[in-house]
Amino acid sequence: MNHYKLTGHAATNAAVASQKKRSRAASLAGKLWNERYLYLLLLPGLLYFIIYRYVPMLGNVIAFQDFSPFQGFLHSDWVGLKHFKKIFADREVIRVIWNTLYLSFLQIAFAFPVSIALSLMLNEVRGEKYKRIIQSLVYLPHFLSWVVVAGIVTVMLKSEGIVNHYLQAGLGIHAIPFLTSPHWFMPLIVLEVIWKESGWGTIIFLAALAGVNPSLYEAAVVDGASKIRQLWHITLPSIRSTIIILLILRLGSVLDVGFEQIFLMLNPLNKSIGDVLDTYVYYKGIQSSDFSFATAVGLFKSLVGLVLIVGANKLAKKFGEEGIY
Repeated sequence: MNHYKLTGHAATNAAVASQKKRSRAASLAGKLWNERYLYLLLLPGLLYFIIYRYVPMLGNVIAFQDFSPFQGFLHSDWVGLKHFKKIFADREVIRVIWNTLYLSFLQIAFAFPVSIALSLMLNEVRGEKYKRIIQSLVYLPHFLSWVVVAGIVTVMLKSEGIVNHYLQAGLGIHAIPFLTSPHWFMPLIVLEVIWKESGWGTIIFLAALAGVNPSLYEAAVVDGASKIRQLWHITLPSIRSTIIILLILRLGSVLDVGFEQIFLMLNPLNKSIGDVLDTYVYYKGIQSSDFSFATAVGLFKSLVGLVLIVGANKLAKKFGEEGIY
């Protein structure tokens, strides 16, 4: 008798669970149908990421093969981790990784804080008209291509350029080889990034500053706090989470310093210090047709970025910040 009771109770529970699943499925289908036009708007963007971001990731399989375009993905020989071992055995790759890390560190140390400082200064401009004019001027370089930027820099800094002409005629200094000297390569790259991208980077920080409660500043003024103390004790703590999130995202691309800019500024005289992972992958993969090794280097770069993002995010949470997830 007890056995039949237990069996009947289990059957009832299973029927209830099944009914709940069907009701959830019907509810989900109803929601999808009711919001079908919103999902249709989402579809083009979703297809873009699937076709141009996720499907090409399948090509990373050639990092584990001696890939030949004539044999294809299915018939090329599998070599395991051969190309990844080569990354750490090749001195040229080590040099390129060092160049990339050093340049990325310079950009984080000098270019990243400029956006913060610029947004703080723009936030103090009270005249809306002047503020908008200044914002437009500092945003404008972002919309120039790196080809244009490199052309401007080349015209100004070449041996017969404006800068060297002024140094020779005005100060009596010999022409400085800005474009060919290895010592000037990285400072020029960082200065170009600051000039082109710092204004655009202020957008997020200005949005964060707009959310700071004005009553905090009013209370600080009543307490006699100076502008510097208001900045240190109110403004910066209020946007600290935004700064940390953007810094975490920047660390994720620490091995990605920009192909186009570096490629346009490279020449045989500064290549020893200017060659980075992006350009190295181009030379190896496109010019030398070493597709498998170039893919292995690119995959290694992506994995390092992933590890840095996860590690930096955990560290941020450990210190009480929100992180990016």
